[in-house]
Amino acid sequence: MSDEVRERLAWVAVDWGSSHLRAWGLDERGEVLARGGSDKGMLALAAEDYESALLETVGDWLPASGRVTVWICGMAGARQGWREAAYLPLPTRLDELARGAVAPSLRDARLEVRLLPGLCQHADAAERGFDVMRGEETQLAGLVAWEPKFSGLVCLPGTHAKWAWLEGGEVRRFATYLTGELYGLLAGQSVLRHSVADAGFAEPGCREAFIGAVREAADAPGRFSQWLFGLRAADLLDDTLPAGEVRRARLGARLSGLAIGLELGGVRHDLASVPITLIGSEALCERYALALEALGHASRRLDGEAAVLAGLGLARGGA
Repeated sequence: MSDEVRERLAWVAVDWGSSHLRAWGLDERGEVLARGGSDKGMLALAAEDYESALLETVGDWLPASGRVTVWICGMAGARQGWREAAYLPLPTRLDELARGAVAPSLRDARLEVRLLPGLCQHADAAERGFDVMRGEETQLAGLVAWEPKFSGLVCLPGTHAKWAWLEGGEVRRFATYLTGELYGLLAGQSVLRHSVADAGFAEPGCREAFIGAVREAADAPGRFSQWLFGLRAADLLDDTLPAGEVRRARLGARLSGLAIGLELGGVRHDLASVPITLIGSEALCERYALALEALGHASRRLDGEAAVLAGLGLARGGA
C-alpha cells in the first residue's frame, strides 16, 4: 500500500467467518482503499491467534504511528472466537449494535479493535423459536443505513439462511433455515451423491426442474423425503431424462428446488404483497428470486459485501 493510501486510511472493516476472513481498508468517506482476506477463520484459530491473523491481512495498511480502529462482525465475537460479544436480545435496533461491541486485549499499539455482537431470540407464544445470528445482523444494519426506517421481510440466503422481520429499523423476530447445509449434505454425503451435480441452470431443463420442485415442496412439504429418494429412482429408471452430466445437473437443480421450496413453505404465510429484500451473493440471490417468483412473490436484491460495509460503517458512526 502506498504512503498516500496509508495517510487516507480512516478505519478497517472485517467480516470474520468460520472459515475465512475478509477485510477492507476505508477512508473517512467510506471509499474502499484496499481489500484483503485469508482462510484463517474461527475454526482455524485459538483466541491468542486472532491478532496475528488480522495483522497478516491488514498490517501493511497501517501507518507507522497513530491508531486505526478495526470494526469486526462475525465469528470473531463468538464464544469460541477472539472474545465473546454477547448476543443482543430482540427487539434490537440495528443502528445500536455498537452498544454491544467489546474490545479484545491487543499487543500492537496501532490497533483498536471492536467486535460486534450477534442477535438472539427466545421462544415465546408468538411462533418465535430459539434462534441466533452472528454476522447477518450487520448486513441487516447495512440495509438500515440505506433505509433508516425500513419495515419488511428480509432474506439472507446462505448455508444457514436467515429470514428477518423488521419494523422501523428494528429486528422484531427472525428464523434460520439449514437449507444450504442440508443441500450440501444430501448432494455430497447421501445416496443422492451418485445422481446429482450442481451446474447451476446452464444445462437445458435445469431451470424448469428447479421451478417445478420449488412449487411441489412448498405446496406439500410432508412429501419432501419421498421426493428426495425419487431423485435416485429417477436416475435409475427415467428414460426421458438426458444422459451423463446433463442428467446429473437436472437432478441437482431439482434437489436445490426441493430444499429451497421446503424453506419457502415454512415462511409462506408471511410472504406479503410487498417485495422481499434479498441480501447476499448474486448467484444465490438469483436462485431465491426465481423460487419466490415461482410462488408469485416479487423480490429485490442488495449486494452482500456492500451491506456488510454499510452496516459496519453504521456501527462505527453510532459508537
